[in-house]
Amino acid sequence: MIPTVIKPQSSDDVSAMVVTVGAAILSIIIVAALYLGREIFVPVALAILLSFVLAAPVRLMQRLHAPRALAVVGVVLFAFVIIFALGSVIATQLNGLAGDLPKYQATILSKIQSVRGVAGGSSTLERAAEMLQDLGKELDKPKSVAPANPLTSGTPAHPGVKPVPVEVLQPDPGALESLRSLIAPLVSPLATTGIIVIFVIFILIQREDLRNRLIRLAGSHDLQRTTAALDDAAARLSRLFLNQLMLNTGFGVMIGTGLWLIGVPSAALWGILAAVLRFVPYIGSIIAAAFPLALAVAVDPGWWMLAWTAALFFVIEPLVGQVVEPLLYGRTTGLSPVAVVVSATFWTALWGPIGLVLATPLTVCLVVLGRHVERLSFLDVMFGDRPALSPPEIFYQRMLAGDPTEAAEKAEQFLKERSLAAYYDEVALKGMQLAQSDLDRAALDQIRLARIRDTVVEFVDDLSDLDDGRPVGSERTEDAEAADAVETVAPASDQPDIPALDAAKLAEPFRGENAVLCIGGRTMLDEAGAIMLAQLCRAHGVGSRVEGPEALSTANIFRLETSGVALVCLGYVGITSPAHLRYAVRRLRRKLPQASIMVGCWAEDVANIDELRETAKADLFATSLREAAQIVVSMAQGQAGAAPSVAEPAVLARA
Repeated sequence: MIPTVIKPQSSDDVSAMVVTVGAAILSIIIVAALYLGREIFVPVALAILLSFVLAAPVRLMQRLHAPRALAVVGVVLFAFVIIFALGSVIATQLNGLAGDLPKYQATILSKIQSVRGVAGGSSTLERAAEMLQDLGKELDKPKSVAPANPLTSGTPAHPGVKPVPVEVLQPDPGALESLRSLIAPLVSPLATTGIIVIFVIFILIQREDLRNRLIRLAGSHDLQRTTAALDDAAARLSRLFLNQLMLNTGFGVMIGTGLWLIGVPSAALWGILAAVLRFVPYIGSIIAAAFPLALAVAVDPGWWMLAWTAALFFVIEPLVGQVVEPLLYGRTTGLSPVAVVVSATFWTALWGPIGLVLATPLTVCLVVLGRHVERLSFLDVMFGDRPALSPPEIFYQRMLAGDPTEAAEKAEQFLKERSLAAYYDEVALKGMQLAQSDLDRAALDQIRLARIRDTVVEFVDDLSDLDDGRPVGSERTEDAEAADAVETVAPASDQPDIPALDAAKLAEPFRGENAVLCIGGRTMLDEAGAIMLAQLCRAHGVGSRVEGPEALSTANIFRLETSGVALVCLGYVGITSPAHLRYAVRRLRRKLPQASIMVGCWAEDVANIDELRETAKADLFATSLREAAQIVVSMAQGQAGAAPSVAEPAVLARA
């Protein structure tokens, strides 16, 4: 029997395990504290959200030279007067609705009978209606008094003697007890309201002090940046919540007015409920519509009120959600759909219905903090709508996975707003630079390199029918990852167009199918960059072909097919040594004395670019695929008669 050898864990593994366990324990403690202390945390959360909404009116009052304390107290009291007024309207509407419900019983029964007739008599609906009627009869029966037990009453049971009824009377409560029973149900709501008012006032008055404490918590090593970030975050949250409040209020007013015109009872109540429930994403409007729809069934003997009520919600909700909201918020409020669902479930489980209403605003606050406070950046990663990986990382990951289709879909979304050359330079080549970094630290083997190269071939082939012109029209991408890539690239209007040439306009040396020979410098990643450059050349009407880095070897370069080649483009994704570059250019010069030679260095932050330019002794030098494509097109237009000097690429690029 071979004994099992147990390797001791390293200190790094133990530290990582301790950190993970500690984070899990801390998370459990925080969740338990939020649940057990919900009587305190719910008013605090409401106060924080109200402070964001009321911050703008307070600033407006201060601009009118009102003292801060007076402005804060005045705005808060005015806001709570409106809240109490809405509460009184809700209470009045509910009392009126409760009193009118018995009048709708006959309408409901007739509707059940009509639906039962259409359904064909004996059906599940009929049995359910009979069961409800039997249950109603049982509930209406008076409560029976249990007969006295002669064995326990202490008196013998005589058939002829009637039992004497006994009535237990409670003593008349005093004035203090009556007052206590009247006030007791109001104590909890009034206490919660008082806590919210106090917190809102102190948060608005001590706004700068709270900001400074948050800066200290976030880290004071960069005061300027942290202060600007938090001020910007507070302004954005205030504007977002104020816009949401105004939008949902307008939604509630339209719903309430429409229901009043239709004739649905308690229209003001359903309008207020619609405004509040619209803070709940996805299902809030559905829940708000359910109550007036059910009431329309009970009120109207026909079905027209139900149809008009359903049409009201089906028209106004898409109009507000798909037209007005994008104008106010832009593309999104900053939350991913999964985060919205998870946060709604989490806060509802902790705090009940009030947690469902507060879920989205609270999560938006957490995401904004994560974007501006480095120590809380994990919140943005978990709940934000921005992609977890950058566009170059996504491209590299797709190449590693051998999935060119998804990468091509993202590229097509990107090309709605930017050019193909911009995508290759800002996304694809930067993804290849990430691969080069992994190659430099020996994290990529030859098998994965070959897979990346082959996937790039398929990816470029999927984009072969696209041109490189400036996008026409106002179509915008709806894909979040592609939109993130678009925002990192300068607009196409800021860059000159590279013309697509007709065959008749090409200079004589560039009229062949292999006029431009693109060669990868050292690795298969360099070959991938050469494949992209060749596709750009073809997109502009110049024929091209690609060779791998093995073509530069002494044994293979003399067998290289060079007929019809007018320009050789030697490309490097990574930073190469000057010696390798010099020898490669020298071999190409001996093999193709009649052709111009261009060196393309696609590496990012090349420190020795001038040294490489001087050492290469090439005719042309480019640092981006767009610049290389500009040079190719300029030469193909008629500047290929003489080999340009090393100092000319910038001139050609501007031509």
